[in-house]
Amino acid sequence: MAKTEEFAPVEGKYLKYMEQPLVREGNTICYGDKSEKCFLILEIMSYKEQNGHNLPDKIFIQVVESEDPSKIVKQGEKEGLHNALTMGMIWLERANRQ
Repeated sequence: MAKTEEFAPVEGKYLKYMEQPLVREGNTICYGDKSEKCFLILEIMSYKEQNGHNLPDKIFIQVVESEDPSKIVKQGEKEGLHNALTMGMIWLERANRQ
């Protein structure tokens, strides 16, 4: 019988963007309040070099359910972090309204 792990919420302060928590670990960015119906996951798939800096290029976007993150509400791909976050925020707002 498999043992299930329970995860406790992480205590502390988070960076907030547009009044929503924004957390990055490695190439994964989570945005949104997990107490709401859905939250956003941005996965950086590739980088491009510009002026000596590596910038996120291709971003995989997923809106997932908070209760079961394996349930994907909507997904897609955009170029550039700004474009991906903007599109993801629109999808997230619509998903949380339903």
